[in-house]
Amino acid sequence: MLTLTSKDNSNIKNTVKLKKSARYRRQSGLFIAEGLRVCYDAMLSNAEIQILFATEKAIEKNQVKFNELSDYSLKTFVVTEQIFSLISDTETPQGFLCVIKALDKISQFDTIKNNGKLLALDNVQDPNNLGAILRSAEAFGIDGIVMSEDCCDIYSPKVVRGSMGAVFRIPFVICSSISSFLKENTYLDSFAAVVDSNAIPITEVDFKSPCITVVGNEGNGLKQETIDVCKNKITIPMRGKAESLNASAAASIIIWEMIK
Repeated sequence: MLTLTSKDNSNIKNTVKLKKSARYRRQSGLFIAEGLRVCYDAMLSNAEIQILFATEKAIEKNQVKFNELSDYSLKTFVVTEQIFSLISDTETPQGFLCVIKALDKISQFDTIKNNGKLLALDNVQDPNNLGAILRSAEAFGIDGIVMSEDCCDIYSPKVVRGSMGAVFRIPFVICSSISSFLKENTYLDSFAAVVDSNAIPITEVDFKSPCITVVGNEGNGLKQETIDVCKNKITIPMRGKAESLNASAAASIIIWEMIK
């Protein structure tokens, strides 16, 4: 176990790049997870932790869990508070951060998509929304997530942290577009979530497996090409004056109705 004190160390430089750049995360096949709970969840979920960074203060407070994480990780580095602030993505760092190999969820996803209840995300852009959606999807028991490649990066530090570990556990797949995915999987009963008084109220829908419901972009909703491919249009009835719901709030309601 080594102590790093220089910001010019290659491990620190690479981790800073992982924090800042989605392109670098894709190219390297790595991402970061910050916070003791999220790092610990990564270990419990059998994610491959290549590097564990921790401050002395954090180690003193959480010696037992640090030992477990350190034993599990391929490398462990103790860093100063100043160095940790460079790799951290939070305002009040907890002193634990992991560099993790990108997750291979394709085979896991393929085993459930033929008889599961799936949620699809079409160009969802806000990392906080995506993290919250993943958290709700796991909490309520959705079987898997389908994302278009123009969604925000699922390995963004904000998404990983906001998902509270769900990103490690829920099956997901990233496709070129939701419309192409639906065209290739016509056996799925598909539902487009829209703001349309002529659509079927979600409370009247019987979601039977295998099925998939699509939630769209925060500002623009679903792409027309996605709506056109879906077999059904559904809507969340609202009594107030709001025209629409936040994407994560809408997704949570949809997930609940799908699995209840």
